Amino acid sequence: MSGFPANEARRRAIFPLQALNFFVADIQAGIGPFLGVFLLAHGWHNSLIGVVIGIGGLAGMVATAPAGALIDDSSRKRLYVIVPSICLVLACALILFSQSFILVSSSQIVSAIAGAAIGPAVSGMTLGIVHQSGFNRQMGINQAFNHAGNMVGAGLSGLLGWRFGMAGVVWLAALFGVLSIISVALIPAAAIDDQIARGARQAQGQGHAISGYRVLLESKPLLVLAAALCLFHLGNAAMLPLYGMAVVTREHVDAPSFVAMTIVVAQGTMILAALFAMRLGERRGLWIVLLISFVALPVRGIIAAFLIVRWGVYPVQFLDGIGAGLQSVAVPALVARMLNGTGRINVGQGAIMTVQGMGAALSPAIGGWMSQELGYGATFIVLGCFALVSVVLWVGFRAPISAAAAMLAEK
Repeated sequence: MSGFPANEARRRAIFPLQALNFFVADIQAGIGPFLGVFLLAHGWHNSLIGVVIGIGGLAGMVATAPAGALIDDSSRKRLYVIVPSICLVLACALILFSQSFILVSSSQIVSAIAGAAIGPAVSGMTLGIVHQSGFNRQMGINQAFNHAGNMVGAGLSGLLGWRFGMAGVVWLAALFGVLSIISVALIPAAAIDDQIARGARQAQGQGHAISGYRVLLESKPLLVLAAALCLFHLGNAAMLPLYGMAVVTREHVDAPSFVAMTIVVAQGTMILAALFAMRLGERRGLWIVLLISFVALPVRGIIAAFLIVRWGVYPVQFLDGIGAGLQSVAVPALVARMLNGTGRINVGQGAIMTVQGMGAALSPAIGGWMSQELGYGATFIVLGCFALVSVVLWVGFRAPISAAAAMLAEK
């Protein structure tokens, strides 16, 4: 335990928490955005690339809810960042030695399971440090740092990938992994209130009875949120790797640098979107923040279908940045509000990530197959249309969702 009071520990935790969000972004992404063009250059077909990425997504989907449960029950939340960071870097490095289907699939599984623990762990630590009253604002700041880390990491990955190949990308991930471990180690253990971090009632402290897991299924707003996000990610996850492959194939551009540019544009937009989500959520509520994010995907799909050119990356990835940036703040904040008082917030965060992972895992396989059979243009339009159903669900259940999001002060 730290030698200074809890309030002082909380103050000292903010800077390393923000640094952690910056550095962990690159290792969570790993070589994922570069994997498609890397395997394409080694003779893989689109459909097989989609399958192997989907395998990793499925592994992450299965692991996220159990990881959230472990984090809820753990008083050593920092370890759930340190150990996965090491595993992620080693898994990325494996692909350099062999591009066999089994090894690449194994690497994606390890990466996905490790990444599944980091998200709920960082969210739980943040809630335990700033409590419910400061969670929405701090998540906006966290995500701004996270997207900035992704943008810097992607830019450096593109430069190192152009100069040294995929090995440069892996070495950068290793460096960011070490800096992530240092950052989380600087967060004082006394700064994290484990009861608040799991969503137990602050007034009742350690004696508060924790709800059963059934509470997740009894929350209609949480179920609607899960369904809408699943459909969104079913259309969204495949769009960036497919768009990168489409432009690289048609324009014959340098693959690593182009993929890096797609990420830099999106992540730069996400920084602004995360800060905007924080402000808009405080003034107009979180419901409208999610609605804007859902609407962005169909528009992005149409633009991607008709602008398969190098400069098309700017409008396509700008819209990706809007959708992902808004959700990165609004989704954790909504789950924390919906489940406040149950003691199951991190399980809920993991469950939502699981459902998102279901859509994201199926998306590359569906997108890879459609692009091979129908072409890239038609595929982008179909993928964008999945989010239209999300919009219908979100508008149809506005009243219970808005009520649940406004219950923070009552719990």
